[in-house]
Amino acid sequence: MTKYFEVTKRDVAARIGRLMLDKQYQTPLILHAGAGSPIVYAGTLWARNTMSVDQVESGKLVILPDKPMPLHLEQNRVKKILQSCIAGQQAWEDWDGALGRIIHPAMQDFSPADLYVLGASGQFENNARALVDTVIKVRNNTLPDTALYAPALATPENLAILVYLGIDIVDDTLPVLKGFNDIYMTPFSEHKYFEMTQLPCRCNICSNTSIEALQELNAPRRYELIARHNINKLEEERLITIQYIRNGNLREYIEGKCRSRPWLVALLRLLDQESSYLARNTPTFRSRTMYANSSEALHRSEVITFNKRVRSRYQAPDADILLLLPCSARKPYSISHSHWLFSRALGSNKRTLNEVVITSPLGIVPKELELIYPAAHYDIPVTGHWDCQEREWVGECLCDYLQKNNYSHIIAHVDAAYKEICQNAADTLGLDIIYTACGSVTSDKSLQLLGSTINTIVEAQQYKPRKPAQMKKDILKATADYQFGTGAGRILVPVNALIKGSYPKYRIYDGDVQLAALEPRTGALIPTLDGAVRLLELKTYQVKIDDFIPKGSLLAPGVLDADPVIRPSDQVIVINERILAVGRAQMSGPEMVLSTRGVAVDLRQVKEI
Repeated sequence: MTKYFEVTKRDVAARIGRLMLDKQYQTPLILHAGAGSPIVYAGTLWARNTMSVDQVESGKLVILPDKPMPLHLEQNRVKKILQSCIAGQQAWEDWDGALGRIIHPAMQDFSPADLYVLGASGQFENNARALVDTVIKVRNNTLPDTALYAPALATPENLAILVYLGIDIVDDTLPVLKGFNDIYMTPFSEHKYFEMTQLPCRCNICSNTSIEALQELNAPRRYELIARHNINKLEEERLITIQYIRNGNLREYIEGKCRSRPWLVALLRLLDQESSYLARNTPTFRSRTMYANSSEALHRSEVITFNKRVRSRYQAPDADILLLLPCSARKPYSISHSHWLFSRALGSNKRTLNEVVITSPLGIVPKELELIYPAAHYDIPVTGHWDCQEREWVGECLCDYLQKNNYSHIIAHVDAAYKEICQNAADTLGLDIIYTACGSVTSDKSLQLLGSTINTIVEAQQYKPRKPAQMKKDILKATADYQFGTGAGRILVPVNALIKGSYPKYRIYDGDVQLAALEPRTGALIPTLDGAVRLLELKTYQVKIDDFIPKGSLLAPGVLDADPVIRPSDQVIVINERILAVGRAQMSGPEMVLSTRGVAVDLRQVKEI
């Protein structure tokens, strides 16, 4: 339990928080050497030269004295050294302020603290695997409302990805050391100052000097100015990173930033392999665009989550015809010009089939789920070229769908790489696919062939079209299952449900009782209290609280239990013996249970029962 640190904003593993000591400090935080630092290191026990309790000002966070160890020291030696530190740390048992502990990757247990410090963190540079493994180990074995500090590691190049990894606090050690070695730092590179012909920066240092002026200074003064410039760049990067976290798009920023160093690319790719670590604090729903600008986008947590839910929760409406279509630049697909042309070519026969869109990086998107984030919110560079990794991923998604759903007829109105993906899937599964595109999929000839092919099949087999009202129900059923789990569609969209409103602002009624409404910005269903009552039978996305009636926001200390599948932005049901409430999760289910501070759920409606 900590009363000194609180997370206020999350973006995947990155966090904005506040460290509450003699005053409040916003994290991500950069520590500067000197007496004004809010965090004090009590010293090394190797030298037996440590601070005492009465030497530290109140309101500071004290990092307990320890014995620094190299990164790759054997586990048994680490254990012995840690045991030898116990006596030296006992002097701080009476300290009633915030405490920090230095940890080593080989440690198995983590004692309670408000701040954890990565020991030997400077040795993590160019060692992506060790850094990822250590941070995830610490995060998985400590409370979510404790801070993590990585000393002597941050630079303007890597700060954003360190924060994305889950590090809250860094310092300016490396920028200062680099400056005193005549190394001039920029957000994407480092340069020896004497190899530069100009200063590519307008900070308060660079705008008041020049390369020529630096050359005329004595070495100590020059070192100082370059170090101050480097610190400016680090502080600038901190502010940029905070803004990206607030906007919810730090991922796009670091996909570009990491290109400056091979080890940073490796860091991102290794981190993406830890899908459970990233997923637990990745919002399920957002309203902003997800830019998939690099191959790493295929491994984004949002993409993996969407694909998993399509595979495990989506059930296609009954139909004998499957129509495979290419994606469109405009989202949702239905309002794009190309898909409008497809719809017009199909006419009423559109209601006899299932439509699935083939796309990168999402793989496949059933038309019923086209409004849900990120299906309606992604944007990609369009070149007409699909690399091998994209083809393999999308082909795998298509094969999985075709194996789980049987159709009498499969029509693919696609060309170029889309067609190759469909052909490979057909060959793999031994299926027959009819192709209806003659050159461009939007040419008159292609559209006529699409319409006539479907019409011939429908007339020959006498397939009956679904009613427009049923089409709406299918969208909402699929959305409910995607959002709350299999069975939610049956509960929230009963057979006699009435769907009011125009696309996409649908509202679900059972008689005069409204059960839910579709929120078009994110594609999420917003259940009413009446809808929540029905969803209780699933026992999913529920938050159980202590015996009180919440007002406004539900704080984490009041949470007794929460469904572990809950992610930030999920619609959840809050219950105890006295109330039923609905709201939007601000943190994951496990974090709600473990946290001692912060808003767990923004409540929308509360009803006493």
